[in-house]
Amino acid sequence: MDDILPKTRTGAVAEMRLNRPARGNALSLELIDRLRQAAEELATDEGVHVIVIGAEGPVFSAGHDLKEITQARTGPDGGRAFFERAMEACSDMMQTLVRCPKPVIASVQGVATAAGCQLVASYDLAVASSDAGFATPGVKIGLFCSTPMVALSRNVGRKPAMEMSLTGETISAERAQTLGLVNRVVEPGRLAAATAELASRIASKSPATLKIGKEAFYTQLEMPLGEAYAHTARVMVEDLLDRDSREGIEAFIAKRAPVWQPLPEAAEAGLK
Repeated sequence: MDDILPKTRTGAVAEMRLNRPARGNALSLELIDRLRQAAEELATDEGVHVIVIGAEGPVFSAGHDLKEITQARTGPDGGRAFFERAMEACSDMMQTLVRCPKPVIASVQGVATAAGCQLVASYDLAVASSDAGFATPGVKIGLFCSTPMVALSRNVGRKPAMEMSLTGETISAERAQTLGLVNRVVEPGRLAAATAELASRIASKSPATLKIGKEAFYTQLEMPLGEAYAHTARVMVEDLLDRDSREGIEAFIAKRAPVWQPLPEAAEAGLK
């Protein structure tokens, strides 16, 4: 069985789903690699403006595959080489999602724990079912969720991130929304429709503008205030010179629908 269901397309929205329900969609090394590859493939697809990632079964993702980790301990190095490879691959995959020029939306049902919570935090947006839960529970088994903490602490405040990391307790979808980990919480039967509605709304925008905006957002986050303003001012100048900016403004003044250009440079969008 493929770890990721084949990508489906609805207009300019592509959706894929984690497909290891019997293992709680645990992030095996193979699944991590498949997620990275899928994100890279969709990044270069001109017809895709937005990516949605969901999951099969009652759990969104239980984090790293602990059985795989336990098996690696039987090696002559006690698992060190595998652990280093797995952590590097997971960190690279998470950053690939951030660098992807297309907005990525999580559609979350059930629980998202440890690296599964990290996955949600690494997406640009998240829609969650009201019965979803989020946790970084590694501390409970003697394995502090250090890498999940990187993405988590960039989504929620410092103290909530520390509380989640130090206690390992699960927070509700409503609490996750309050903290900024998810954007919207909907009834379980509404999850697919609500995610599709949000994705469709974003996909109707200029793909060039979405790429420019997403890249600028993550770049300025790491800058001091003055540098952030200087950088985004330069970005806005280049954006104003872009064909889609001219088209969008002219369409707004003329009260007509804009006609956006495709994104031919997607293959060079910083995924290297």
